[in-house]
Amino acid sequence: MTDVASTLKIAVWQAHSTPGDVEANLQALDAAAGSAAAQGVDLLITPEMFVTGYNIGDRIRTLAEQQPLELVRDVAKRNRIAIIAGGPEWLEPSGDAPASVANAAWFVDETGNVLARHRKIQLYGDLDQSKFKAGDSPLTLVEYRGFNVAVLICFDVEFPETVRTAALAGADLVAVPTAQMEPFDFVNQHLIRVRAWENATYVAYANQHGPDGELTYVGQSVIADPYGVHLAQAQRAGDELLIADVDRTTVTEARTQNPYLSEVRSSLFQRSS
Repeated sequence: MTDVASTLKIAVWQAHSTPGDVEANLQALDAAAGSAAAQGVDLLITPEMFVTGYNIGDRIRTLAEQQPLELVRDVAKRNRIAIIAGGPEWLEPSGDAPASVANAAWFVDETGNVLARHRKIQLYGDLDQSKFKAGDSPLTLVEYRGFNVAVLICFDVEFPETVRTAALAGADLVAVPTAQMEPFDFVNQHLIRVRAWENATYVAYANQHGPDGELTYVGQSVIADPYGVHLAQAQRAGDELLIADVDRTTVTEARTQNPYLSEVRSSLFQRSS
């Protein structure tokens, strides 16, 4: 455990990964990590599937087998910065289940230690369902420098249950690597700030940008505070590094002023079987 502070400086990195080129993507990540670390950032968040690229078809299995997480660990350790990075995770055969690949986000601390692995639980259409095995853990929550950080991936955050589960577990920050595409930029512009407001938590949404085969990512990465205010938002195109402080006092004050979490009558909303 590192020293506990009242604020955690985070960076959301909006970037465009080179499809299938892990070396080029890790070089870009290394440069971004170095820049963020030089600005005092504690935690850097990359887009979804940044390490390998996203829309690369069957190549994803081959690249997942190469264990790209180890390269992310090297970047974090070299730059002395924690990183939440998106990439494919190879899952070995287990029992009757064959080998498979998860759409993952790895939380690596500044020493290269893997604190958590989130596997996307809500797979989006054929783009995900044809390649990935869904995760089965609704909550990935890490205590880092005294802050509770939840990790979701892209489509996960569009389900209100996921962020509410994280908030009820005490999340101060929900980190979301994403690859949001046209025509869904209303998620970036509106939904993320709603998720932050209704759960009185910070939400950091790190998006890809630009064309990727038949897809076009919409950029507009965003950091929203517990009052639903955009602390920083990127443009539609271009790499950007958004930096903001996560303040524990702000979370506490927001949950006092906006008592959704403490006053919700959850027992009335249990889903019937």
